[in-house]
Amino acid sequence: MRDNRIRLQKFLSESGVASRRKAEELIEAGKVKVNGHIVALGTKVDPKRDKVTVKGKTVVATREKVYIMLHKPRGFVTTLNDEKDRKCVSDLVKDVPVRVFPVGRLDMNSEGLLLMTNDGEFANKLTHPSSHVNKTYRVTVKGDVDDEKLINLCEGIVIDGVKTLPCDCFIAERKPDRTVLIFILTEGRNRQIRKMCEAVGLEVLRLIRTEIAGVKLGMLKRGAWRHLNEKEMRHLTNITQSKENN
Repeated sequence: MRDNRIRLQKFLSESGVASRRKAEELIEAGKVKVNGHIVALGTKVDPKRDKVTVKGKTVVATREKVYIMLHKPRGFVTTLNDEKDRKCVSDLVKDVPVRVFPVGRLDMNSEGLLLMTNDGEFANKLTHPSSHVNKTYRVTVKGDVDDEKLINLCEGIVIDGVKTLPCDCFIAERKPDRTVLIFILTEGRNRQIRKMCEAVGLEVLRLIRTEIAGVKLGMLKRGAWRHLNEKEMRHLTNITQSKENN
């Protein structure tokens, strides 16, 4: 008899619950049950026979894959629900026809381009540490920025004992009391740009992500979302496939 079982985290990601890494976290936290029993990482399920629940809600497999971009405003956390009852990005995409989750993160006080999908494999390939996908940010800092600080930011800053990868950082605009910087990163550590700026004595006033892997935020209004177009999807698919082949 053919074995139709697949790994539980793969089933959860393909069902639009979360990325594979996030699904693994849910399993390890004991929030996933199969046929009424809490299970461990490594469990396999038969999607047609087993009943899977996450936090008490039954998971239903979905075949339709949806890919959108959201212009995340400040004040929203990049999660589907929050124990502190803060505003979540899920509040902004309630009219999307299927349940989607964030691809990567933007901290609560940051804004800009956030990709969302119900395709866990796609999300995992874009966010995996080995992917080194380019992400562009427009960052406004207080005061002036000298050449020494720019060089330090480009060469890398030690954060929590680990040096950041080299990045592109240049001045886009100078104003009397502030400077606008453009950062192009190939990694996505927690609050990375804010911590990098703090390390060289710069205070971040505003941080906007404007581009991910060649897909640009453009003129999308704050708080609005739209489906990725064919050209954008073709571009991102080529990137994820090249990462997989490498």
